[in-house]
Amino acid sequence: MDNELLRYLFIIRRWAWLIIIGTVLSASAAFLVSREMTPVYQASTTLLINQASASNANADYNAILSSERLARTYASLMLTRPILEEVIAELELVTTPSALADRITTTPVRDTQLIRVTVEGEDPAQVAAIANRLVTVFVERNEALQGERFVATRASLEQELEKLQLEIDTTQAQLNEATGAANAAERSRLQELLAMYRTSYASLLKSIEEVRMAEVQQTNSVHTVEAAAVPEYPVRPRIVQNTALAALVGLLLMVGVALLLEFLNDRVTSSQQVAELLDTSVLAAVGEIDGQRSMDKLVTLISPHSKFSEAYQMMRVRLEIARYGHAFKTVLVTSGNQGEGKSITAANLAVVLARAGKRVLLVDADLRRPTTHTYFAHHNLRGLTTALVREGDTPVDFHLHSTKLNNLLLMPSGPLPSDPAAMLSSPQLVELIEELKTQVDVLVFDSPPLLQVADASMLMQLCDTVVLVATDGKTRTSALRHSMQLLEQSGVKLAGVVLNRVRKSRYGYGYGYGYGYGYGYGYEPEPEKLTWRRRLRRMWRRLLGRKAAPQPSTASGVAGGDWEDLTAIEQMETTHANGQNGHNGHNGQNSQPQPVQQKSDTGRQQSSRSRGRRRSGD
Repeated sequence: MDNELLRYLFIIRRWAWLIIIGTVLSASAAFLVSREMTPVYQASTTLLINQASASNANADYNAILSSERLARTYASLMLTRPILEEVIAELELVTTPSALADRITTTPVRDTQLIRVTVEGEDPAQVAAIANRLVTVFVERNEALQGERFVATRASLEQELEKLQLEIDTTQAQLNEATGAANAAERSRLQELLAMYRTSYASLLKSIEEVRMAEVQQTNSVHTVEAAAVPEYPVRPRIVQNTALAALVGLLLMVGVALLLEFLNDRVTSSQQVAELLDTSVLAAVGEIDGQRSMDKLVTLISPHSKFSEAYQMMRVRLEIARYGHAFKTVLVTSGNQGEGKSITAANLAVVLARAGKRVLLVDADLRRPTTHTYFAHHNLRGLTTALVREGDTPVDFHLHSTKLNNLLLMPSGPLPSDPAAMLSSPQLVELIEELKTQVDVLVFDSPPLLQVADASMLMQLCDTVVLVATDGKTRTSALRHSMQLLEQSGVKLAGVVLNRVRKSRYGYGYGYGYGYGYGYGYEPEPEKLTWRRRLRRMWRRLLGRKAAPQPSTASGVAGGDWEDLTAIEQMETTHANGQNGHNGHNGQNSQPQPVQQKSDTGRQQSSRSRGRRRSGD
């Protein structure tokens, strides 16, 4: 659970720029749109509906409920056409009753006898006037309607009262005329009838009095509790609320987009992903090495105690563990595609192996785009190709280059051949490798990419250990799978993967990179990072101090030399080698000066033959 949460946090961090841009754009758009919207003002007034009599001491909850129902009725009556037309006429509004009704909201307040009337509009003074006038018109019309109803009721009761009075007078006259014993029964009937009429008469008088009292009380049953005031601030648009809501929506949307992009991303993003994908171990995760020159990337030689060097040291240790304690003689460093850092990985691996006390030979077997010699500032005029086509008794040492480390030798690719695949599949390569194994402890090969040419597949058969290099954020998982399939088809066991150019923001950073940095060592500054200002100053100094120099030959594919300069370079190397042999020997070995002179003579003969082949169009 924690790993999954951490993974999502790293994903959000990796796509933070997209999330921030999306959030800012959403908030900015909402802010600008809200600023352009016409402000809407709102004015409210409150009415009290009281159906219960103020003098009735027996007013109970049922009467209040009746008032609530009446309030809902009044809330609907306030939006009827006659009332709205009167408001429009009195305020001289340029609108229609239906349009005005859309701007008015009448809401009975729950569990009360109140009605809240709300009017919205673009003019603050107008909305207040509409709210107050609407209530006034309704109260006046309600009073008039109630007055008319009471008048009609009272008139009907008074008419009934007049009829009863007439009946009473008639019955009384008949009772006065009925005298004597013979009319005793009639008199009794008339007396009962008269009593009934008088009772009804009294009841009607009481009803008329109640109607009069109700009419007086009902006049004040609807009145204004709070009049509408002119609003000072608009209720819409709510710029702050809209901006915050848009920012939240943009944030959630961009997070979803980031997760979707991560799901659709076919590139390597973590050490854990590589380990699970290939079912193999990750030997090291190396960070992005700053530096403009090729030599600056050889951090294990320039800054042996830096965090980058520690990553390569971890690679060496894990490589030995992957071999189950068995010593390896030949290590092939390759990658799926070009530009993934296999060459610099091979060079740094060779350095850390040499610092561990092993005699190491770094061989540049990339006969199409060789770069290893540039890390050690060597020419590429002698190397693997010249060693494979050597004639006579020229020793293989002649094609090796010394480095700053006594037990580290370099064999560049040499002049580029016309058919690299044929040269790497030749029997001479097998013989050369066997001969080199007798002189050093470990051979480290920098090979061409697996998926682009067949050179690496042929070279893998001659090596006992294979290391695959992938670039964080660049190498596609499909390329890794394809590379693994090629290794399995070739019957080669992959020792592990090196994840190159790992950035701190990526998930899985620290898997062998930076762990133990400075542990047990004194402080050593990292290679200086080239900011844009430093780059500009360096370019300016180069422009001021640059001298005219011949362009490197495209035939050899190297910088700093050509076939024409072979003799001069070999003479300088011979002098340098003789000087070193007098003190430490050649590369830590007891080589004699005589074979070195023989190398130079043989090299000049090869240079002449090579120049002849070049001029003939080889």
